[in-house]
Amino acid sequence: MVHVKDEVSGGADLAIGEVAALAGIATSAIRFYERHGLLEVPERVSGRRRYDSSVLRRLAMIQVGQDAGFTLAQIRTLLDGLSAQEAPSRQWRALAQDKLADVDALIVRAQAMRRLLEDGLACQCLSLEDRDDFLAACGDWAKAKKADESSRV
Repeated sequence: MVHVKDEVSGGADLAIGEVAALAGIATSAIRFYERHGLLEVPERVSGRRRYDSSVLRRLAMIQVGQDAGFTLAQIRTLLDGLSAQEAPSRQWRALAQDKLADVDALIVRAQAMRRLLEDGLACQCLSLEDRDDFLAACGDWAKAKKADESSRV
Protein backbone atom coordinates (compact mmCIF):
# COMPACT_ATOMS: atom_id res chain seq x y z
CA MET A 1 0.00 0.00 0.00
CA VAL A 2 1.24 3.51 -0.77
CA HIS A 3 2.05 5.51 2.33
CA VAL A 4 3.44 9.02 2.10
CA LYS A 5 6.16 9.04 4.75
CA ASP A 6 6.87 12.75 5.00
CA GLU A 7 5.14 15.95 4.09
CA VAL A 8 6.57 17.32 0.85
CA SER A 9 6.16 20.93 -0.10
CA GLY A 10 3.94 21.54 -3.12
CA GLY A 11 5.78 21.58 -6.41
CA ALA A 12 8.82 19.78 -5.04
CA ASP A 13 11.20 18.48 -7.69
CA LEU A 14 11.59 14.79 -6.83
CA ALA A 15 13.67 12.05 -8.43
CA ILE A 16 12.01 8.70 -9.10
CA GLY A 17 13.89 7.12 -6.19
CA GLU A 18 12.63 9.82 -3.82
CA VAL A 19 9.05 9.33 -5.00
CA ALA A 20 9.38 5.58 -4.56
CA ALA A 21 10.80 5.96 -1.04
CA LEU A 22 8.12 8.45 0.02
CA ALA A 23 5.34 6.30 -1.45
CA GLY A 24 6.77 3.02 -0.18
CA ILE A 25 6.82 1.34 -3.60
CA ALA A 26 9.46 0.23 -6.10
CA THR A 27 10.67 2.54 -8.85
CA SER A 28 9.62 -0.16 -11.33
CA ALA A 29 6.01 0.29 -10.14
CA ILE A 30 6.19 3.99 -10.98
CA ARG A 31 7.49 3.25 -14.49
CA PHE A 32 4.80 0.56 -14.87
CA TYR A 33 2.07 3.07 -13.98
CA GLU A 34 3.52 5.50 -16.52
CA ARG A 35 3.49 2.85 -19.28
CA HIS A 36 -0.14 2.06 -18.51
CA GLY A 37 -1.29 5.68 -18.48
CA LEU A 38 -1.99 5.94 -14.76
CA LEU A 39 0.79 8.47 -14.25
CA GLU A 40 1.90 11.15 -16.66
CA VAL A 41 5.45 10.73 -17.89
CA PRO A 42 7.30 13.50 -16.06
CA GLU A 43 9.65 16.10 -17.40
CA ARG A 44 13.26 14.99 -17.60
CA VAL A 45 16.13 17.08 -16.30
CA SER A 46 19.57 15.93 -17.47
CA GLY A 47 17.94 12.71 -18.65
CA ARG A 48 16.33 11.91 -15.29
CA ARG A 49 12.64 11.89 -14.41
CA ARG A 50 11.63 14.76 -12.12
CA TYR A 51 8.26 14.60 -10.38
CA ASP A 52 6.02 17.15 -8.76
CA SER A 53 4.93 16.15 -5.25
CA SER A 54 1.33 15.78 -6.51
CA VAL A 55 2.38 12.38 -7.91
CA LEU A 56 2.31 11.05 -4.34
CA ARG A 57 -1.42 11.69 -4.03
CA ARG A 58 -2.07 10.05 -7.39
CA LEU A 59 -0.04 6.99 -6.35
CA ALA A 60 -2.07 6.72 -3.14
CA MET A 61 -5.32 6.88 -5.16
CA ILE A 62 -4.04 4.17 -7.53
CA GLN A 63 -3.31 1.91 -4.56
CA VAL A 64 -6.75 2.50 -3.06
CA GLY A 65 -8.28 1.54 -6.41
CA GLN A 66 -6.21 -1.63 -6.59
CA ASP A 67 -7.10 -2.53 -3.01
CA ALA A 68 -10.77 -2.10 -3.91
CA GLY A 69 -10.39 -4.57 -6.79
CA PHE A 70 -10.47 -2.20 -9.74
CA THR A 71 -8.49 -3.09 -12.87
CA LEU A 72 -5.81 -0.69 -14.08
CA ALA A 73 -8.10 0.40 -16.93
CA GLN A 74 -10.91 1.10 -14.45
CA ILE A 75 -8.55 3.04 -12.17
CA ARG A 76 -7.40 5.14 -15.13
CA THR A 77 -11.03 5.89 -16.02
CA LEU A 78 -11.87 6.76 -12.43
CA LEU A 79 -8.87 9.04 -12.00
CA ASP A 80 -9.30 10.73 -15.35
CA GLY A 81 -13.01 11.23 -14.64
CA LEU A 82 -12.29 13.20 -11.48
CA SER A 83 -11.99 16.95 -11.80
CA ALA A 84 -12.23 19.70 -9.24
CA GLN A 85 -14.26 21.78 -11.70
CA GLU A 86 -16.82 19.18 -12.79
CA ALA A 87 -19.08 16.53 -11.38
CA PRO A 88 -17.86 12.96 -11.93
CA SER A 89 -18.30 11.78 -15.50
CA ARG A 90 -21.10 9.42 -16.52
CA GLN A 91 -18.52 6.66 -17.09
CA TRP A 92 -17.04 7.20 -13.62
CA ARG A 93 -20.50 6.94 -12.08
CA ALA A 94 -21.21 3.69 -13.98
CA LEU A 95 -17.94 2.13 -12.79
CA ALA A 96 -18.60 3.21 -9.21
CA GLN A 97 -22.14 1.75 -9.31
CA ASP A 98 -20.84 -1.55 -10.72
CA LYS A 99 -18.13 -1.73 -8.08
CA LEU A 100 -20.67 -1.08 -5.31
CA ALA A 101 -22.64 -4.08 -6.56
CA ASP A 102 -19.43 -6.15 -6.51
CA VAL A 103 -18.67 -4.99 -2.95
CA ASP A 104 -22.20 -5.88 -1.81
CA ALA A 105 -21.83 -9.37 -3.33
CA LEU A 106 -18.45 -9.77 -1.64
CA ILE A 107 -19.99 -8.84 1.72
CA VAL A 108 -22.73 -11.46 1.27
CA ARG A 109 -20.11 -14.12 0.43
CA ALA A 110 -17.90 -13.08 3.35
CA GLN A 111 -20.83 -13.24 5.79
CA ALA A 112 -21.75 -16.71 4.53
CA MET A 113 -18.13 -17.84 4.89
CA ARG A 114 -18.00 -16.38 8.40
CA ARG A 115 -21.09 -18.40 9.38
CA LEU A 116 -19.55 -21.49 7.85
CA LEU A 117 -16.26 -21.05 9.75
CA GLU A 118 -17.93 -20.16 13.05
CA ASP A 119 -20.16 -23.22 12.87
CA GLY A 120 -17.20 -25.42 11.99
CA LEU A 121 -15.30 -24.10 15.01
CA ALA A 122 -18.29 -24.62 17.31
CA CYS A 123 -18.90 -28.17 16.12
CA GLN A 124 -17.84 -30.92 18.51
CA CYS A 125 -18.81 -33.75 16.17
CA LEU A 126 -16.39 -36.13 14.48
CA SER A 127 -17.74 -35.24 11.06
CA LEU A 128 -19.09 -31.87 9.95
CA GLU A 129 -21.36 -33.72 7.56
CA ASP A 130 -23.39 -34.85 10.58
CA ARG A 131 -24.04 -31.28 11.68
CA ASP A 132 -27.25 -29.80 10.23
CA ASP A 133 -26.43 -26.15 10.93
CA PHE A 134 -22.99 -26.57 9.34
CA LEU A 135 -24.60 -28.06 6.25
CA ALA A 136 -27.08 -25.15 6.21
CA ALA A 137 -24.17 -22.69 6.38
CA CYS A 138 -22.55 -24.56 3.46
CA GLY A 139 -25.77 -24.09 1.55
CA ASP A 140 -25.77 -20.36 2.35
CA TRP A 141 -22.19 -20.11 1.08
CA ALA A 142 -23.03 -21.97 -2.14
CA LYS A 143 -26.10 -19.79 -2.73
CA ALA A 144 -24.12 -16.58 -2.16
CA LYS A 145 -21.37 -17.72 -4.51
CA LYS A 146 -23.85 -18.78 -7.21
CA ALA A 147 -25.74 -15.46 -6.94
CA ASP A 148 -22.48 -13.54 -7.26
CA GLU A 149 -21.37 -15.56 -10.29
CA SER A 150 -24.71 -15.09 -12.05
CA SER A 151 -24.64 -11.33 -11.41
CA ARG A 152 -21.28 -11.07 -13.22
CA VAL A 153 -22.67 -12.50 -16.46
